Amino acid sequence: MTNWTLGIIGGSGLYAIDGLEDRQELDIDTPWGKPSDRLVAGRIGDVRLVFLPRHGRGHRLAPTDVPYRANITALKMAGCTDILSISACGSLQEQYAPGDVVAADQFIDRTFAREKSFFGAGLVAHVSMAAPVCSRLSGLAADAAEAAGGRVHRGGTYLAMEGPQFSSLAESRLYRQWGCDVIGMTNMPEAKLAREAELPYATLAMVTDYDCWRAETEAVSVSNVLEIMAQNTALARRAIMHLANALNGTVRSGSPQGIEHCLDFALITAPEARDPAMVIRLQAIAARALGV
Repeated sequence: MTNWTLGIIGGSGLYAIDGLEDRQELDIDTPWGKPSDRLVAGRIGDVRLVFLPRHGRGHRLAPTDVPYRANITALKMAGCTDILSISACGSLQEQYAPGDVVAADQFIDRTFAREKSFFGAGLVAHVSMAAPVCSRLSGLAADAAEAAGGRVHRGGTYLAMEGPQFSSLAESRLYRQWGCDVIGMTNMPEAKLAREAELPYATLAMVTDYDCWRAETEAVSVSNVLEIMAQNTALARRAIMHLANALNGTVRSGSPQGIEHCLDFALITAPEARDPAMVIRLQAIAARALGV
């Protein structure tokens, strides 16, 4: 029996996953409120999966309104050992064509209207985000996407914008000058919060369009995005099946980056100075590091 419990956060277009046995819905309350929707848990072979639609079923939540802290906490409370994000994105470089998959390994966070940390006044922590994704999980996810028939790019920089509007032409050109590869609206603060919760995180950014920088194509519109998104959703479902099958029968060891212990070096507030209410609240994501 494997000991992987894989959390899947489904982005635009992905509201369910196929092939789950022993399916059950989990209605979880967290110290940061309810997640985007009920979690759906089950297994594929020996691998347990917990699925959460980021925008809620029916796509009720705009990127800014996603309860990121509640989502990550709910997945942690459900026993997830790792989190794979599936996200729609725009391409900022010619080589990333609509329909391609980018296993991003770096982020630039341009969001500004979201709570980005579980920690704060009364209990301060600073986690390292130099390597924001789990290299092992990212590699496994890329392998699965290739096995599912996808054209996969390993590595790349994902710029997270606030949205919900798409970029202006000037912004799109600026992000290209920065060396960004894809642009989306949801992987931040998701990746930061996963790290604070000591959960290895990786993303498959699925390209729906060339952002508006590309003069040879019409500016991005919802209609052309939705057409590619449907194809990407089918690919994502196949990739999840391939990933679960690849993990079947394997025994999970700790992340090669030591992510499950990253708070050992991040908690700054002295134990005697910690706000007891904050300690209680943070037990859901940091009980091990807090020693409670």
